[in-house]
Amino acid sequence: MAISSTYRPATLLVQGGIERTQFGETAEALFLTSGFVYDSAEQAEATFTGAIKHFQYSRFGNPTVTMLEERLALIEGADACRVTATGMAAVNAALLSHLKAGDRVVASRALFGSCHWIVSTLLPRYGIATEFVDGRDLDQWRAALARPANLVLLESPSNPMLEIVDLQAVADLAHAAGAIVVVDNVFATPLLQKPLQLGADVVVYSCTKHIDGQGRVLGGAVLGRQKWIEETLQPFFRNTGPAMSPFNAWLLLKGLETLALRVDAACRSAATIADFLAARPEISRVWYPTRADHPQRELATAQMTSGGTMVIFEVAGGKDAAFRMMNAMRLVRVSNNLGDSKSLATHPATTTHMRIGAEERARLGITDGVIRLSVGLEDVEDLKDDLAAALSALGTRAAAE
Repeated sequence: MAISSTYRPATLLVQGGIERTQFGETAEALFLTSGFVYDSAEQAEATFTGAIKHFQYSRFGNPTVTMLEERLALIEGADACRVTATGMAAVNAALLSHLKAGDRVVASRALFGSCHWIVSTLLPRYGIATEFVDGRDLDQWRAALARPANLVLLESPSNPMLEIVDLQAVADLAHAAGAIVVVDNVFATPLLQKPLQLGADVVVYSCTKHIDGQGRVLGGAVLGRQKWIEETLQPFFRNTGPAMSPFNAWLLLKGLETLALRVDAACRSAATIADFLAARPEISRVWYPTRADHPQRELATAQMTSGGTMVIFEVAGGKDAAFRMMNAMRLVRVSNNLGDSKSLATHPATTTHMRIGAEERARLGITDGVIRLSVGLEDVEDLKDDLAAALSALGTRAAAE
């Protein structure tokens, strides 16, 4: 029996979308099958014509995958969802299913490196015009959307510098220009921000991040209105094959059960660590959306219920100092993943945003001293001790030199 969408998020994360078999299993069933059988040739024909609903092939749909899609739609407040093999498959499918040669895309410049590549390099190969703007500057959005467009792509908060975009204002401008708005909501998660309620048309996620949250599997999700999902996304999805493995879907269903607990705990620790780092003399600057010194704090608190699990900071001394600090950490590990139960740090200039080039990194404020810290579930005092020891090691070496 389908659960009502009126339940609160924590309940939906545990029980949303469950469909039990005749065996009455407690946990969601894992359907590791590529295909499905029919009672007759007539039933197969009726399935393919759409006269009846019956699973056909796991590239098109699978019972375990469907449970994940329905649970994600419930928690997001979306009509429908399709899940994909990776987060980038979700972004790619959302864009290419909607666009064609001659169309125009306007995007916030502050995008994850692979998303930036799709807009700057891939789309123009197919005759799709693209334009980047500073996502924080509504005047740039107004100028770019003063003429017709087909799609707007943005992240808020952005990866890695935690820039905040006024979602409702941009959505209003985009819709007036004829564009749909696609929001990558991975940093905020579906718990901290609801882009569809703020005017967005489509929301995309890397389920690899907080939704799994334990560094196990890859996955992505595209959510939106039923008509767009069925008429625009589904034909692309069905025929190009970015489908999620049923096994990955099952693990992600398990991840969703603890998402609220994990995100809440990590957000509290992240806010504490942001304040801790801001007080250290080795740190030039800290970015955290709900801190008083974040330039867009008012907008962040209006759109989000918490500051999130990510803390960005700049180490005085550039790349050398940033590398020495990261190498001195013992509890926080170096990894370009995020949203994990384990705290992870990366150096965006040489990893996630290396390929966008030095000039574009400079526009985004990604200096060689910037470190992106994904705060996990360790005791916050242990994390502070680890960061303090790594920072103290910088001072010890500087004194020795």
